[in-house]
Amino acid sequence: MTDRKGFFDLSGQRLNRRTALKGLAAGAGLAAAPGFVRYAQAQSSEPIRIGFQAHRTGIGAAYGRWYERTTNAAVKAINAAGGINGRQVEIVVEDDGTDAARGAEVVAKLTNQHKCDIVYGTLFSNVVIASAPTAGELKVPYYVVSEGYHVASGKLNRWCLQPGITDVRAQVTAVAPWIAANAGKKVTMVFPDYAFGYDHRDYLPPALEKAGGQVVAKIAIPPTESSFTKYFPQIPAGTEAIYHVMVGPAVLTFVKELGDFYGSSGPKLFGFIDSLEAVDINSPGLEYLDGSHFWEGSPRYAQANDSEAEKAYRAAVGIDDNGAAVGDPKDVSTAAHMFGCWETLYVIKKAMEDASYKGPQDRAKLVEATEALTEFAEGPEHPQGKKVFNGKIHQVFGSQNISKLEGGKLNVVHKTAIEDGMYEPEADYTTQPL
Repeated sequence: MTDRKGFFDLSGQRLNRRTALKGLAAGAGLAAAPGFVRYAQAQSSEPIRIGFQAHRTGIGAAYGRWYERTTNAAVKAINAAGGINGRQVEIVVEDDGTDAARGAEVVAKLTNQHKCDIVYGTLFSNVVIASAPTAGELKVPYYVVSEGYHVASGKLNRWCLQPGITDVRAQVTAVAPWIAANAGKKVTMVFPDYAFGYDHRDYLPPALEKAGGQVVAKIAIPPTESSFTKYFPQIPAGTEAIYHVMVGPAVLTFVKELGDFYGSSGPKLFGFIDSLEAVDINSPGLEYLDGSHFWEGSPRYAQANDSEAEKAYRAAVGIDDNGAAVGDPKDVSTAAHMFGCWETLYVIKKAMEDASYKGPQDRAKLVEATEALTEFAEGPEHPQGKKVFNGKIHQVFGSQNISKLEGGKLNVVHKTAIEDGMYEPEADYTTQPL
C-alpha cells in the first residue's frame, strides 16, 4: 500500500523490528542503556529512501510513466522479500520535466530536502549529464538507467553509475555486423540532435566499417521537430539501409512521413525501438514498417522461449503478451528500456548488502561495493539476461535483441553475445577520490 505521496506504509514492519530489538538488547545485557536501544531502533526501522528522478512530464513522459511502474513493482517485490538489510525501501519521486536544468535541481532536492540515501532512475542523456555534477558535489550515489555512453566514457564522476542497462556504444557495436550482413552496407543515419543521438553518430560508423559497411550520410534532427519531410532529400540515392533512432512525441509522424516519401521501394530499415517505444506497432500509417528490423533491449512482445524469470517480471510490471498494460491495449510499454529499472534496483540491493549500508555516512562504501561487482546471473533479479559489470567505467554489458516486425508483432530473430558489445575502456573512475 502507498499513501498519496507514493510512500510505502511500513508501520507493521517497524513494530516487529522494535520488538525484536528490545529482545536483543535485553539478551545482551543492554536493557539499562535506553539511549542505545533508541539509536538501534532508529537505525533499523527507518526505511531506505531512494530518490527517483522521474520524467513525469516533457519529452520523456512515456518512458517516465513506465519507469515508475517498473520501479514500484520492483520495490514491492524487494520489500515483500524483507527489504534491504532488513529495512523496507521507500521511493520518493520528483519530476524533472525531462529538463536538464530541472534535473540538477531535483538531485539536490531529493538529497537535501527529502534526505534520500541515493538518487536513481534518470533516462534522458541531457538530464543525466546536467545532473551529474550536482551528484558529485553532494557526494550522493547517482544510479542512472540511461543508455548513453556518458557514464562509461568517464565524462561524469565517480558518484555516477549505470549497472542495470547497456550503453549505446555497446549496443551499436553488437548489432553493426548484423546490419552490414542483412540490411545493407551503405547506411544513412537519422538521429536526434543531442547527446543520445551523438553516441549513435560517433560509434556506429567505426563498428560498421569493421563489419565491411559504411555510413554514407548522417542526418541530425532537432528533438523539437514536428515534421521531417524536408530532411529526407538529404538521404543519398545509393543508400541501402536507413538507420533511424528518433525519440519523442513526434516519432510516429517521422515514420509515417518516411513511408509517404519512399512508398514501397525505399531502402531497408533498421531502427532502434526508441523510435516507437510506447507506440502501437499496428497504428495506422505504420504499415510501411512491415518487414523491417529493430534493436530491442528487452523484447516488447512475449517470445516463445521466454524464461520463467522473464514471465514473472512481465506479470509483476503489468504488461501483457503484446507489451501493453494489462487491461489497456492502448497503453503500450517502453519494454526495451524499463527492465533496466528493475535490474538496477536489484544491483543497488546487492551493493547495499555487500557494504552493510546503514545510512548516508556509508555512501562512499556503497559506491565501492558497486564497483566491486562483476557479474549478474540471469534470473528473477535480472530477467533480461546475464550481465557483466566493469567497475572501472561503472557500466554493465549484456546481450542485445534484433527483432523483425511481421504479422503485427516484433519477433526476435537474433540475440547477440555479451562479448559482441564489449569495447576497450577509456576511463577508470576508481582512480578518483570519493
